[in-house]
Amino acid sequence: MGRLTPRGPAGPVRRLAAAYAGSVRLRLLALVLAPLLVGAPVLLLIVWSWGTEGYDQLLVNKVSSDLGTARQYFERVQGSLRTGLEGIASSHRLAVTLEGGTGGALRRLLDEAAEDQGLDYLLLLDGRGMVRAGGTFPQPSDRSGWAVVREAMQGYPQHGLEVFPPEELEALDPALRRTARIPLVPTRNARDDRRSVEERGLVIQIAIPIPGAGGRVSGVLEGGVLLNGNQGIVDRLNSIVYQEASLPMGSQGTATLFLDDVRIATNVRLFEGQRALGTRASKSVADKVLDRGAPWLGSAFVVDDTYVSGYQPLTDTAGRRVGMLYVGFLESPLRDTLYRALAGLCLLFLLVSGLGTLVGLHGARAIFRPLERMAGVIARIEAGEESARVGPTASRDELGRLARAFDHLLDSIAARRWELQRSAAELDRKVALRTAALEEANATLRRAQQQLVMNEKLTAIGELTAGVAHEINNPVAVIQGNLDLMREVLGGDIEPVRDEFRLIDEQTRRIHAIVTRLLQFARPGDFAGYAEPTDVNAVLSDCLVLTRHNLTRARIKVELQAKAAGTVEMNRGELQQVLINLIVNAMQAMPDGGTLTLDSRDISAGGNGPEADGTGEDGLGDRLPGSEPFDGVLVGVADTGHGIAAGDLDRIFDPFFTTKKQTGTGLGLSISYAIVQRYGGRIVVDSSPGSGTRFTLWLRRQASYSDQPTAPFFEAQRIGTGD
Repeated sequence: MGRLTPRGPAGPVRRLAAAYAGSVRLRLLALVLAPLLVGAPVLLLIVWSWGTEGYDQLLVNKVSSDLGTARQYFERVQGSLRTGLEGIASSHRLAVTLEGGTGGALRRLLDEAAEDQGLDYLLLLDGRGMVRAGGTFPQPSDRSGWAVVREAMQGYPQHGLEVFPPEELEALDPALRRTARIPLVPTRNARDDRRSVEERGLVIQIAIPIPGAGGRVSGVLEGGVLLNGNQGIVDRLNSIVYQEASLPMGSQGTATLFLDDVRIATNVRLFEGQRALGTRASKSVADKVLDRGAPWLGSAFVVDDTYVSGYQPLTDTAGRRVGMLYVGFLESPLRDTLYRALAGLCLLFLLVSGLGTLVGLHGARAIFRPLERMAGVIARIEAGEESARVGPTASRDELGRLARAFDHLLDSIAARRWELQRSAAELDRKVALRTAALEEANATLRRAQQQLVMNEKLTAIGELTAGVAHEINNPVAVIQGNLDLMREVLGGDIEPVRDEFRLIDEQTRRIHAIVTRLLQFARPGDFAGYAEPTDVNAVLSDCLVLTRHNLTRARIKVELQAKAAGTVEMNRGELQQVLINLIVNAMQAMPDGGTLTLDSRDISAGGNGPEADGTGEDGLGDRLPGSEPFDGVLVGVADTGHGIAAGDLDRIFDPFFTTKKQTGTGLGLSISYAIVQRYGGRIVVDSSPGSGTRFTLWLRRQASYSDQPTAPFFEAQRIGTGD
């Protein structure tokens, strides 16, 4: 095809611009190569920038989460020490020793208690805060100057962090002063400090009041744990925060406790096998965390390498910043891996760009030929050759089809119009079919989302149950221990209240069983209850015995209609737990009294019996909607209370949903549902505001085990509600 030739003198740039303007070939080449030669480098720069920025933010988020976990564990350690000391303060042994024991007996008791609780010292103070036993004080010493002791003298258990001077540590135990003494190691980038040794001690201090006659405080137990050199706490903290395989690519997690900016307990290594005790935090970290009280999140130089670090200030009981809590992990292995990945990505981009350029040039050459032939035809027609045509072409792409259809343009337009009309009708039909398919897919998605929400709640419960079990089992152990002691003290005089003691024993065991069921609800596969043939009527009778005092006090009339003759395969204790939970819920729904109806009846898979046609007392018959015929026992718990609001009915089995905001946890019905469904049964509810509520348990004669719910909770709830 022809090219425009610039007139007059022209430089290389002008000639290139004129050639570009007059040549489709050059413009096509520019369009093909521009994305590869210009877009690829720009895209690489964007990917590199976003990748490094996003990775840095990911590391900061990771260390922030780790720091929160470390803080929770450190607070849990302090709470555990306080709980243990409270148990000693309220123990019978301490009370007996205080009444008739000698100074030696008191000292032995304190030493044994300190060893059992992992305390570095334990003092017995009188009501005025004076040391009565413990320590190595040369003369009577007044401890009322410490904040936690003053709180305990007022009757309030208290704990917190305190910095003990070396003289105080010497008076408590000379060994504590020696343990607290840490030589300072010169550290690069640290603040100026003329000291050569740290002799103060960072102590978890606990003070618990000892109850006396008339509700007054007769004394105080003061104990503490020295954190200087306490590697057990930081090692345990590090193992919790950085569990195995939580840091990929060879990184290493560390944890440290600081007194001011000095490492007093750490698993950071200074040399092989030697911890970096006595080294100090960098000045920039100390200024931000200790002086301004703000957490540090990001890269920081730690001893001899760069770590992704999280620092948080530690305060004493007066709110003064006295130290820092640190967690972090090596940055270099993760950073090296990121750079290797980005470099590999750049090389891959360059390789793809080179191959794309070659392919583009080859493809452009095939395009030029039909274009040049079409341009020649246009020139011939302009010259007056009316019969000029493109003629046959070997090209099978869009340009080839355009050349072949050049002589039949009008017919093609008509054919295209008819084809568009037919396509529009076909499109309407496909849209209708697709709309129906999308509606069905949306319904499936909603069910999947509801199952996902339930699984997420179960996961949250699994993380929570370990702490709940620890916090509940401690007071239960204290109750059980004191109960055994009362039996031993009362001896034969226990006969008038032996049944009450037995019931207390049973209920403490039941508390332990409930904690276990909470774990069982969160991880049902790890807890398989022992199933046995269970008489439902006998369990109903036992439940009424356990709850008769509360029902009588609440002025609730009980109607028992136990018609079931067969047994169900289920753990008896779990069935009792479910029924007591439903009875207690019914009682709470009738604050002004009412009628509680408990009933049971047999149902048969074969359809034999008066209720086989679906006309049973509960209106449900012998078949769950959407399920196979059911063989087992139906148990009903009905009340005449205020009923359940329509907006709450679909959520009552959800974990943590409760309408009793001050007293309820929202786990009772969820656990009950999980227990029954594990054995292949179901729980359904029928309720409306003002008309009372009825829960019906479908219990199988032969259990069909399930570790996870097979349908969202609300599907079972709507059975019998008319929804």
